Amino acid sequence: MIRTMTAAGAAACLAACLAAPALSQDADPGRTEYMIACAGCHGESAKGDGPIAGLLEIHTPDLTRMAERAGGTFPYEQAVLVVDGRNEIRAHGSDMPVWGDRYFVSAMASDGLDPAQGDMMARGRILALVSYLSAIQQ
Repeated sequence: MIRTMTAAGAAACLAACLAAPALSQDADPGRTEYMIACAGCHGESAKGDGPIAGLLEIHTPDLTRMAERAGGTFPYEQAVLVVDGRNEIRAHGSDMPVWGDRYFVSAMASDGLDPAQGDMMARGRILALVSYLSAIQQ
């Protein structure tokens, strides 16, 4: 489902983002999202060697080789869809957490946001994360 946002909604979303805890001037929000959401399984280096990886029943992929596995071009859209996970049919579970839901719930915990604003905040966090993944390709 595609949602649109009014100018007032965009302003409220921006205000909520600005009210969030500040990162240092040189901080990369995508790297921050990665370290919070992904490093436990994929490792700080994104090589698939996080502290939880050995406890999983699946192979944790090396995220620095996504472009290589996709024929040399970073699969930006696919990465966004996998990280978001809200549009996947997961009748039998999944190997990946549904970060779109988690980010949406987190955004909605902020006062005064409507669902469209929460969705925009969730998508922003996902895009920052995927942009970081794109930047660390080897």
